Order: sequence, then C-alpha cells, then structure tokens
Amino acid sequence: MRLITIAFPLYLTVVIAFKQPSEMTNSISGILSLPSSWSLENFREAMRVTDFWNSLGNSLFITLVTVALSIVIHSMIGYAIGRNKAHSKGYNLVYLYIVSGMFVPFAILMMPLVKQTAQMGLNNRFGVILLYVVFYMPMNVLLYTGYLKNIPIALEEAACVDGASTWTTYWKIVFPIMRPMHATVAVLTALGTWNDVMTPLVIMSGGEQNTLPLAQLTFQTQFGTNYNLAFASYLLALLPILIFYLICQKQILNGVVNGAVK
Repeated sequence: MRLITIAFPLYLTVVIAFKQPSEMTNSISGILSLPSSWSLENFREAMRVTDFWNSLGNSLFITLVTVALSIVIHSMIGYAIGRNKAHSKGYNLVYLYIVSGMFVPFAILMMPLVKQTAQMGLNNRFGVILLYVVFYMPMNVLLYTGYLKNIPIALEEAACVDGASTWTTYWKIVFPIMRPMHATVAVLTALGTWNDVMTPLVIMSGGEQNTLPLAQLTFQTQFGTNYNLAFASYLLALLPILIFYLICQKQILNGVVNGAVK
C-alpha cells in the first residue's frame, strides 16, 4: 500500500509532464494514459520560464552553506552541552532554552524577522542562511547531545592525559566519531532547507535570488492552468532532492535512532 501511495503520484507527474496539452482530456483514461510521443519540450520551456539554472544555483548555495555551518556550529554546541549538562545547572538551562525553540512557530517570528533583516541589510541569501542555522539549532543540538551518550568519555580523558587541549580533543577525536550523526544532520537540514518556501519568500527580495521552491510558487501563479508545463516544472524541482534522499535515507534512520534520548 505504501508503494502505491508513492508510485502513483510519481507516475502521474511523469506522464503529464511528458504529454502535450492536446493529449490532455477530462477522462481518467486520458490523464493516466502514456504520452503518444515522449518529448522534452515541456521541460525546456519550464526551465526557460522559471530561470531554472539560476534558481537551482541559489538553492544549492543556500543548502550547502547551511548544512556546513549547521554541522560545525551545532556539533560544537551539542558537545559542550552534552559533556556538561549532567553536572551543571547552567548548561542544563541553556540546553532546555535551545531545545524549547522547536515549539516556537515561525508565524510568530515572521514579522519581526522581516523587519530586522531588512534593517540590517540581510534580506538576501546570507540572511536566509543565518536564519536557517538558527532554526535548525534546536533539533540538531538535541540529536548531537543524544549521540554523545554513545561516545565513551574515556577517549577524551586519555587524550587529556596525553596533553591534548579540549579544542584538539574535539576536532581530532570526537568530531570524526560523530560522522554518522553528521550525515543525519546534513540530510535533515538539507531536506528542510531545500523544500522551504516561506523563509525565502518573506525575507528575500525575489528575482535573481529565487530558490527552486520559490520559483515554483511564482510559476504556479502564472501558469497554473497549463498542467503539462506545471508538472514538468515540478518534476525538475523534485528530482535533485529526491535522488539525494534515496541515496541518504539509511543515514536518516540510523542517525535518529542513535541520537535518540534513551
């Protein structure tokens, strides 16, 4: 049943994307039938109308930088809290404060953020990246602190005896050991960043800064009745992150399980 719920929408998307408008009818058989000729014309037109390569470049830039910063910053925060919150009320309060951010809806923060980013000149891709790093901090810190419970502290104590500083111990020992969690954080952060529409919509000025989802939203308002062109555009936006997810889905499950609070 799960396979049907996934395969049928994908089949419908692919079939309609390759069809010509003249092949679309009001009957179910006309919609579900295969195209009489498989043409890439809809995809070429969709790429032209949505400025696909520019939008793809913006999405890749924002996603990759967000993922890199999230792994570095959130892992360090998670390490500092994970190794100290058990015997420090201060660290425990900081941990609870950060994690509580998961319960704050974006709608409450939206208007103040729009005003502040505009005043600070951050109504661009860099402002969106900064916001993403903050937005994903609660979940990522929760995962990292949970995963640290699986890493014996004896490894760090041995490094300390050998004269290694906390900074060296973290980067040479702890950070490499957390590689499975890095992969999980990277996948979850990438998926959320890539698919997000609201943040770039309200923060960025649009135009050449459009991400793929934002370009799809603009496209929908202009060509929503041209289903063949619309579905071709949706498929173009879907393929990169779909391929990425299919490759990395095991890392998501393994990392979340290992990072769960036991």
